[in-house]
This record gives sequence, C-alpha cells and structure tokens, in this order.
Amino acid sequence: MAYKDFGVVNTRDMFARAMAGGYAVPAFNFYNLETIQAIIQAARTCHSPVILAVSESALAYMGDAMLMAMVSGLGLDGSEPVALHLDHGSSFDACRHAIDLGFSSVMIDASKLDINANIDLSRRVVDYAHAHDVTVEAELGVLSGIEDENTASAYGHYTNPADVVHFVHESGVDSLAIAIGTSHGAYKRQRDDEELRFDILRDIADALPNFPLVLHGASCIPSHLVDIINEYGGCIGGARGIAPDQLRRATSMNVCKINVDSDSRLAFTAAVRRTLGQKPDVFDPRQYLGAARDMITENCIDEIRHIMNSENKY
Repeated sequence: MAYKDFGVVNTRDMFARAMAGGYAVPAFNFYNLETIQAIIQAARTCHSPVILAVSESALAYMGDAMLMAMVSGLGLDGSEPVALHLDHGSSFDACRHAIDLGFSSVMIDASKLDINANIDLSRRVVDYAHAHDVTVEAELGVLSGIEDENTASAYGHYTNPADVVHFVHESGVDSLAIAIGTSHGAYKRQRDDEELRFDILRDIADALPNFPLVLHGASCIPSHLVDIINEYGGCIGGARGIAPDQLRRATSMNVCKINVDSDSRLAFTAAVRRTLGQKPDVFDPRQYLGAARDMITENCIDEIRHIMNSENKY
C-alpha cells in the first residue's frame, strides 16, 4: 500500500522546516503497542513533528500486518507531520519491502562497504524509493556500539568531509547520517567531558549547505532512569550518553534529525522494574506496561522540549 493511505508523510518538508527553524525532528524507535502509543502521545502533546522509526529486527518482532495495523490505528490523515521510517535497512530488499508495506522513509545503511559500493546500493534504493515518493537516508562513516544485529560494530570511524559532496551527488539521497562521535547502545562515552567532533560536523555542513544531516546513536542515557533500573535489581554500570547541550549545538549545523532508541528502552525497563519492585503482588500486565508507556511519554516530551527544540513546530 502507499504510505499516504496510512496518513504518514515523507521527511522532505519536515527536514526543510527544521533546518530553516534551527531545530531537529526526533526519530524515536518503537517495538510494540505501548512504545508507539507513547511516542505519538508525546508528539501530539508538544505539537512536534516526529519520525516513528522501526529497525528490521523490530519489524520482524511485530510482524508486517500488526505493525501497519498499529500505524493505521493512530488515526493519521496527513495533516500531522508524522513519518514512518525504516531504521538501518541492511539491503535493497529490506528497503523495498518497507516501501511496499507503506513506509514513507527508509534508511539504507551500507556504511560498512567501501564508498563506491555504498553509493551504488544507495542509488539503487533511491531510484526505487523516489518512484514511490519515499525519502531516503544513507550513512557515511561507521558508528561503534550495539543496539541490534544491524547496528553492531566494535569499531567506528568518522565521516570524511572530503567524501560527502561526491557521495550525496552520486547517490541522490535525501539525507545523510554522519559519524562524529556518537555511538549505539547505552555506553557512548568513556568520560563525561568527551565531546562530539564539531570540527568534522562544521566541515560537512559547509560542504553541504542546506542539506539534511542526521545523528544516530544520540541518546542521552538519563541518569535517573539508570538509577531506577539499578535500584530495582538491574545492573547497568558506567552508562553514559551524549550531553544535551552538544545535541542542541549540532542542530545549529544542519543536523535536523536526531535518533533516540536507548533512552526509550531505559524508560520502559525502569518503569517495569519499579512497578514490580514496589508492588510485588501485581500480575496484570496493563499496570506495568501502562507505567512503561507513561515513562516513555514523559522522556520523549522532555527531549522534544529540551533537546530537539521541536515543540510547537506545526
């Protein structure tokens, strides 16, 4: 089905508005009913554009029909800036499958290939996606860390600013994910004073003026969520995220999409652990899953307001 049948939009207009307004569109990953409900509630509360991001593993977990039924159940009609995005698509077939399901945006992640192979695969996805008015994100440079099987890398390397113009021109992509020191998972930094490579970001932004840039692996890893998890039997030590002030700075340099996944996972887990820890007699899943949904909503609202600066942008 066409994505417009589900009331979602592609990212072209929302990115143009974000760059003009100096803010970022949040891309929050979801995996089930509670997480998609939390994200859309936060976006509607804040009147913020939002990207509903789905990894290949999350799509497999939910199933094609169930996922699209949940999106349909949001009651979108195209008037709200909500995109449905495939996160880290690993192949042309994965991207084509998402487009045919009704996704309005896809990412082809061929960043582990050499640049020419990355261009060739990205161009192939672009040709198919643009024929369906779907926008395409690609990645140049590699992020370290692990969130799922498609984002597992022991080592990362920064994006080379000298490559970006050639890559974007030859691939035809609509946005570009870059590597400037973010990473996947909950362990993004060794020290609190580590900074992103803003020198690289500035060079890329100068080389690609008015072109949408994307930060993956940009969760903040809120310490209060880690503390709750550990208080109620968890064991997450030494987790550090990206400082909010660094993310806000990046939005002034063409970064118009910031991906958040780990923060929502932490919020979900913290709420479930605390609910069951405080109320050991609870066995109704709606009580702890409802608490998880509410905590994700709260965290998404906080990041929309204080990191993305995307509140009241539609």
